Amino acid sequence: MSSKVDRVPENIDFPKEEENILKFWKEIDAFHSCLKQSKNKPKYSFYDGPPFATGLPHYGHILAGTIKDVVTRYAHQKGYHVERRFGWDCHGLPVEFEIDKTLGIKGPEDVEKMGIDKYNAECRKIVMKYATEWENIITRMGRWIDFKNDYKTLYPWFMESVWWVFKELYNKGLIYQGVKVMPYSTACSTPLSNFESGQNYKDVVDPAVVVTFPTSEGFSLLAWTTTPWTLPSNLALCVNPKLTYLKVKEKSSGNCYVLQEARFPVIFKNIDEFDIIEKLPGEKLKGIKYTPIFDYFVGQCPKAFQVLADGYVTDDSGTGVVHQAPYFGEDDFRVCLAAGIITRDQDIICPVDASGKFTEPVKDFVGQYVKDADKNIIANLKARNRLLQVGQVKHSYPFCWRSETPLIYKAVPSWFVRVEQMSQDLLKSSEATYWVPDYVKEKRFGNWLKEARDWAISRNRYWGTPIPLWISADKQEVVCIGSIEELSALTGKEITDIHRESIDHLEIPSCRPGQPPLRRVTEVFDCWFESGSMPYAQCHYPFENKKEFEDVFPANFIAEGIDQTRGWFYTLIVLSTALFNKPPFKNLIANGLILASDGQKMSKRKKNYPDPLEIVTKYGADALRLYLVNSPVVKAENLRFKEEGVRDVIKDVFLPWYNAFRFLMQNVERIVQEDNVNYKFNEKAVRDNVMDKWITSFTQSLIQFVTKEMGAYRLYTVVPRLTKFIDHLTNWYVRMNRKRLKGENGVADCQVALDTLFGVLFDMVRVMAPFTPFLTELMYRVLKQLQPGQSLESVHFNMIPEPKLELVDTNIERAVQRMQAVIELGRVLRDRKTIPIKYPLPEMIIIHRDETYLKDVNSLLNYVLDEMNVRKIQLTSDKEKYGITLRVEPDHKILGGRLKGDFKAVMQGLKELNNEQCEKLIADGYVEIVGQRIEVSEVRIIYQASGNDQYEAHSDNDVLILLNITPDQDMLDEGFAREIINRVQKLRKKAHLVPTDEVDVYFSVKKGNDIVRIINIHRDLIESTVKAPMKSIEELSPSKSVIIQETQELKGSELNLVITWRKEIEMPVHPWANVTLNKITPRLGATSPQGSLILSDITGKFISMDELYKQVEVLFGLYGMKFTLWCDGVEVNDTASLTTKNIIVSVDKPQDLKSGVSPFCKFVNVANGTKKMTLFLENPQGKQTVNMEQAVKFVSEYLGKTCNLDEKLFV
Repeated sequence: MSSKVDRVPENIDFPKEEENILKFWKEIDAFHSCLKQSKNKPKYSFYDGPPFATGLPHYGHILAGTIKDVVTRYAHQKGYHVERRFGWDCHGLPVEFEIDKTLGIKGPEDVEKMGIDKYNAECRKIVMKYATEWENIITRMGRWIDFKNDYKTLYPWFMESVWWVFKELYNKGLIYQGVKVMPYSTACSTPLSNFESGQNYKDVVDPAVVVTFPTSEGFSLLAWTTTPWTLPSNLALCVNPKLTYLKVKEKSSGNCYVLQEARFPVIFKNIDEFDIIEKLPGEKLKGIKYTPIFDYFVGQCPKAFQVLADGYVTDDSGTGVVHQAPYFGEDDFRVCLAAGIITRDQDIICPVDASGKFTEPVKDFVGQYVKDADKNIIANLKARNRLLQVGQVKHSYPFCWRSETPLIYKAVPSWFVRVEQMSQDLLKSSEATYWVPDYVKEKRFGNWLKEARDWAISRNRYWGTPIPLWISADKQEVVCIGSIEELSALTGKEITDIHRESIDHLEIPSCRPGQPPLRRVTEVFDCWFESGSMPYAQCHYPFENKKEFEDVFPANFIAEGIDQTRGWFYTLIVLSTALFNKPPFKNLIANGLILASDGQKMSKRKKNYPDPLEIVTKYGADALRLYLVNSPVVKAENLRFKEEGVRDVIKDVFLPWYNAFRFLMQNVERIVQEDNVNYKFNEKAVRDNVMDKWITSFTQSLIQFVTKEMGAYRLYTVVPRLTKFIDHLTNWYVRMNRKRLKGENGVADCQVALDTLFGVLFDMVRVMAPFTPFLTELMYRVLKQLQPGQSLESVHFNMIPEPKLELVDTNIERAVQRMQAVIELGRVLRDRKTIPIKYPLPEMIIIHRDETYLKDVNSLLNYVLDEMNVRKIQLTSDKEKYGITLRVEPDHKILGGRLKGDFKAVMQGLKELNNEQCEKLIADGYVEIVGQRIEVSEVRIIYQASGNDQYEAHSDNDVLILLNITPDQDMLDEGFAREIINRVQKLRKKAHLVPTDEVDVYFSVKKGNDIVRIINIHRDLIESTVKAPMKSIEELSPSKSVIIQETQELKGSELNLVITWRKEIEMPVHPWANVTLNKITPRLGATSPQGSLILSDITGKFISMDELYKQVEVLFGLYGMKFTLWCDGVEVNDTASLTTKNIIVSVDKPQDLKSGVSPFCKFVNVANGTKKMTLFLENPQGKQTVNMEQAVKFVSEYLGKTCNLDEKLFV
């Protein structure tokens, strides 16, 4: 590299840097370049479940997208070619519902009037409504996916593959038409699948009625229902054959009723007013006829209006007698079909239309919406004396996920896939897949597959892929079409689109002479059938790309939310098993749901969550990505989203990581400038230093861990390990090797330390690139300049390094871990006695019974001495020598909660344990007290250094530390000196200085002179540490450029510190300040947004605020404009505090800018005896203020004497 190293800024705006990285990726076309790079590598296939573009992406989409991006980026960096195509779900209810709302469409009749062609044209217009927003948000999140080479379910070639899938199933005998009671959305006029109906349950209040069903045997059966609207369609009653029923007689009226035994006291609160006439099993009621409640369907079903028996009836609700409306309930349909009340081939008894309104022959309620008709039906029953009780019940009820209206269950003629007969094959396919977490596959998904029902795939709608069945009027001929070419050949028409408006009119001639042509059935596919077909349809299989598809099927990986267990995951596996008898994917990650911080569902209406883009703008996409990936949501658990969690990623992970990176670059800059070393990373550097070996070993262990965990798709284990690694890197390696990295141990050792830190960071950015693509790119672009030879343009073009196991040294890792434990215990003791680490202490004693442990710590003793700032350390296994005894106290929170009443006795028993018993407790891991087993984790072991007040003791139940806490005066003085060093270093940092900046430090002291004594005694320590001489403030000359000064309180004295540049720089002789425009354009001839001002008048007094505003107005031509002056983040209200500062001119509060060390504008100082003045030769920057003649005249007038000026100043 060149002799100059680009300086890494002290502060970083992560979101802003991410925006710059996005521009960089665009410039180099990073994603497509990466695909070209991997073109001939083994393929890693991935399916992206298609979202609808009719709504904006939310946290659920961002989460799933992040998981997909991490895994696919990782696969690329492991040497695979990963095609990543975005897909769009374009058909179905989400689109149609939006159009229905917009156009006020209430039902099928409105669509028929409008025309399917016009209706579908409206749908087509909005399918990509938010596509731009989707692309913007996904791109901003750092996800790399191909939007140009996308697939849409409305493309004719995609739809054609869906036809092929259907025909394959049809030819295998897996398709049939039947009637099934299904969840039905009256708002959308279509049935829903069982997994759709399970998505949106709500608590509602419904009417609850008990109705009488008189029999010829002198009693009435009592049935309870919360859906009175189904009573007009009643055809039977059902009891449980094994439960006991009661025949009871009301004393006052003589009426007899039959109901289940356990329900008697629930239905009749006043049971004393009844006599129990008979107890009988449900089986005995079977076959009893009753009087129909309505007569609309009398005569239509000869076996109707009798009691049936089935085990599904329970005794935990209602009356134990269930009314049967077979075409409005799944169990009703099953029971009535089995009993012969209805038959499969009869006309269905379903007097409710597609919009949920009653039709003939229910003459009393025709045209009424079923839920609205409840109150009228109840009134009718009451008037006819068939209503025994009426009340309300609050229960959980399914709602349409799209329209938010209550679903009903309704018999609908549908086309089905025979799934029930595939149950064992589906389980085998599932068994061949790997899920994270595995319990979702074994429990949730496995149970669903075991009880899988035939899948209704048709919808009575318009905007979708039409079901390709052409059927004769008498249903004797059926032609299933599997391609556009086949349909064109059979109809003789050229076909370019296969939506309903393009093919519904096409007829296929009958094979039978004289018979009318075949016409297409009216239904379209459920959009779940389309998304389940996407593995084949996205590449137009089998019409194109046949070999390419077969080479990469099943997919290596898919991921979506746990709610897709009964959705996309299910439809994928059903279709692939039916087609190929194998699963469609190998690996799957199911993520949980993201909730608002209060545990409620995220709601736009409640505004109970922050907007995702606001979070990204505030903290950056990397922080949001890492927060999500490091949460329970990646293990299919729910996450309560908390903004502070994203903020903490910045604080706990990114800033320490960035600071380690910045520290490296600062010290590379130092070695280049001060030691004239043309630094390049030396991968083969020989490392003798134990900490170099340790961090290198730990890095290789991290790479090995990430490789293993990512191979098992356990994303959630990687980030905790990363956080631990960053802690080790910054708080242990960098901290303990600062002097080496700064070159204090010589150039050769410094280079090895820099090589070690560089190697660790370079490995880390490549390993973490899939997780945090922006920050790793930012660091890589700087680090690659220090690489010898050519480097790839982006970190994402690099392969993830293989772990170098020969560099892993478990002995060193163990020794460092033990050293860390000792230091952590020592820090706790210092904190406990409030003795800062700056103050040396006389002695530390480390006690452990294992000699290996002591040898490990001894091998790193110098680090312990430095970190603990103690004069000497003793290692021993003899704790008795120091009078150490043990006692035990219970953990009140854990044991109190567990033991309840026994806690007092156990607490007393623990306190009575002697030293030997405490030792045994630690060795065994538990102790028995009053019959209770107490684990060592449930107590606190307290070490006491009896008879010796010098020592404070602490242990982690493994190693014991004694710390002598009685420093002498020399130690106190050294600690004081370190306090002074700390104040100087903090002031340097506040001034944004870096180690290579050459500065001097001046000081003065008020109220006491102890500080002066300490500085004189420890001058060498202070000056070598702060890398600057400490001079008395009397030595400060006016020619020194002051960078920063501050007065601080220290030990009851006032310490005034002034930091200046070491070189003497000519500065204006009067107080001055720089001025910068923020989001304001200079006017009236001024072009630069930067200028400089003199802050004093001719008398030497500071100018007023009004004069300051006037000068700024004149300088930049801002006449008539409202603006405010800011400095150091606050509004300016005093000119005297502005010297050498940067004044910002802004309409609103700006970001703070670093003050310069010299004026923006060229100037000259002129003197006449005691009179001095400063003249700006340009102002604003780049604009000449005066010519030679004007300058001479102005200066002469000011100084009262004719002056000469150098002509060169005006060239």
